Amino acid sequence: MNQIDNIVARLTALHPRRIDLSLDRVARLLAALGHPERKVPPVIHVAGTNGKGSTIAFLRAILEAAGKRVHTYTSPHLVRFNERFRIGRTGESRLVSDEELVTAMEECERANAGAPITVFEITTAAGMLLFACNAADVLLLEVGLGGRLDATNVVDNPLITIITRISVDHTDFLGDSLEKIATEKAGILKRGVPAIVASQPRDALAVIERQAAKLGAPLKVAGADWTATEERGRLVYQDETGLLDLPAPRLYGRHQFENAGLAIAALRAVAQFAIPPAAFDVGMVKADWPARMHRLGSGRLVELAPVSSELWLDGGHNPDGGRAIAAALADLEERVSRPLVLIVGMLASKDCQGFLSNFSGLARRMIAVPVPNVEKAISAETLAGVAREIGLSATSRDKLSEALDAARKLDLDPPPRIVITGSLYLVGEALRENGTLPQ
Repeated sequence: MNQIDNIVARLTALHPRRIDLSLDRVARLLAALGHPERKVPPVIHVAGTNGKGSTIAFLRAILEAAGKRVHTYTSPHLVRFNERFRIGRTGESRLVSDEELVTAMEECERANAGAPITVFEITTAAGMLLFACNAADVLLLEVGLGGRLDATNVVDNPLITIITRISVDHTDFLGDSLEKIATEKAGILKRGVPAIVASQPRDALAVIERQAAKLGAPLKVAGADWTATEERGRLVYQDETGLLDLPAPRLYGRHQFENAGLAIAALRAVAQFAIPPAAFDVGMVKADWPARMHRLGSGRLVELAPVSSELWLDGGHNPDGGRAIAAALADLEERVSRPLVLIVGMLASKDCQGFLSNFSGLARRMIAVPVPNVEKAISAETLAGVAREIGLSATSRDKLSEALDAARKLDLDPPPRIVITGSLYLVGEALRENGTLPQ
């Protein structure tokens, strides 16, 4: 283990639960650190179930194209812990260095003095230190889980808030209904602060609208106040101030048009940014968010796959995420027809049947694998059994390399389109094994 992994291991021992939603512990630590959260650049706070990371990727690409210095805090990481923190520079941000991150985390560890705290809470405090100590124009802040009691919700007066599409996930922490989950997500709304909201199920939107009205937070909702649609292979965005005719998003899939639209709507609602039209163009084609309908072009896993096949990654892990992946794959099938092989690993806490049902009738074969180094992963054979119950032809293997070997032995013609999916942890392991680390 490297020095950062050693620190994370020490911090993990400070609390018996990996997730324990509360603001008390992180507030105490931030006070001991001199309240760095009050010294960070203006914040764009992003909550939601699916699409948070992609929306932030579009925000960052557009802002950087406009010459802004952009800090970014996202989670989880795929391969390296450093991926959670980007430090803003003019034109392009950079991942935090090992030295900077170790210094910040050790300062937080000293200030915490052994008190109970979750790793995410102390990591968030470390991020606030890093972002307060480096000048920038804006901080893009992604909620870790929920919103109301998430450690990132220590920022009292964000510039604007964004809520991406809400669906049922993390029910053990957020509640077992859309209304309960939406209540947690809407907890990032602040009095008088504008909010930009993706299209939502009716029950979720009603919760958000009530909370916004209570706080006097101006609300702009996709479909009612702005639209972002695909027309002739381009993104056409329109709101009350006019129309933008932009290149299609670099991130693949129909759902990325709405994620891009969320980013555009938020930036057009913040007058102080004054984003030039050209920056929106550049942002669409430069946005990068690994492991979301991400095709691997080379690497060790690619070499193990059948000759002339395609190898894709997507970290989707809930029914809504599976629906977006299936729609993107259906679009790919219309362009170039190939048999679809899924390699899937999931956590036992997820709705495995709901996720996999999106691929019934679409996938030729599914190969289940365990998610390595994760205690709550479902066994490969159990997951294959779930797939067979809903009509998917499924088998199991112990490793990604063995799954790719099994795909090769299927001897499909034309060579298959292979998608590794079901868990961000599995996709991160795929990037590690392939030798293509996020930059």
